[in-house]
Amino acid sequence: MRMVRSWFWVLPDERNKPVPWQVLCLNWALAFLLLALVCFFSFGQLRYNWNWETVGGYSNFFWRGWWNTLKISVLALVLSTLIGSLAALARNSGLLALRALSRLYVEIVRGTPLLVQISFAFYVIADAFRFQNRFAVGLLTLSFFSGAFISEIIRGGVESIGASQLESARAIGLSRSQTYRYVILPQAIRVILPALAGMFANLIKDSSLLSVISIEEFTWNAQQVSALTYSNFECYIPLAIGYLVLTLPITLWTRWLETRTRYET
Repeated sequence: MRMVRSWFWVLPDERNKPVPWQVLCLNWALAFLLLALVCFFSFGQLRYNWNWETVGGYSNFFWRGWWNTLKISVLALVLSTLIGSLAALARNSGLLALRALSRLYVEIVRGTPLLVQISFAFYVIADAFRFQNRFAVGLLTLSFFSGAFISEIIRGGVESIGASQLESARAIGLSRSQTYRYVILPQAIRVILPALAGMFANLIKDSSLLSVISIEEFTWNAQQVSALTYSNFECYIPLAIGYLVLTLPITLWTRWLETRTRYET
C-alpha cells in the first residue's frame, strides 16, 4: 500500500520536494490515457463522415495562416510588454497628467471588448488617417489591448514588494533606478510570471479575432477552408493543435523561469 501511495500520491509535507522522473512519466501517461479515452469515446459516438483528403489539399492555407499568426504573436508579445511596462511606469510618474492618461488607457481598454477595439481602430481611426495596412493596425490594436493587462500585472507585482525593503534600499544609498533593478524587479518577476504566462497565451489566441478585418491569419484561413469544403472538424482540429503548438512553449518557458527565480523566503 505504501508503494502504491508513493507512485500515485504525494503527502502534504512532501509537495515541494522533487518527484522521481519514473513517477512523473507514469502519472503523465495515465493523464494522457484518460484524455485519449474521453476523446475516443466522444468521437466514436459522433456520426460524422470524415473528409481529411479534401481538406489536405488546402494545407498551404493552413501553413500560411499559421505562419502569419506566429509573426503577429511574436511581434505583439514584444510590443505589448513594452507598452505595458511604460504604462506601469507612467502610473507612478510625478506628472499627474501622465498618471491620468495611463489610468484612462488601462480602464478603457480593459472595459471594452477586443472585437470592438479592432473594428474601431481599423474602420474609424485608421480610416481617418488614410492608413489601410490591416496587418499593422491589427498588430497595434492587439498590442495595446494586451499591454493594458500587462501593465496591471506589472504594477501589482511591483506593489507587492514590502515598503520596508524600499526603505532599506534608500538607507544604504541606492538610487531609484538601482532600487528597481536590484531590489524590486528580481522579486516582482517571480510574482508576475504566472500571470504573464496566461496573458501571453491569451494574446496568441486573441489574435484569431483579427479575422474581422480580414487579416489572413490562422483562424481566418481555417474558416475559409471550412466554407469551401464543408468540413468543420477537419479544419478546427488542426486549428486547435496549431494554437497549442504556439502557446505550449510559452508556458514551458515561464515555468522554467519560475524555477530559476524561486528562492526560499
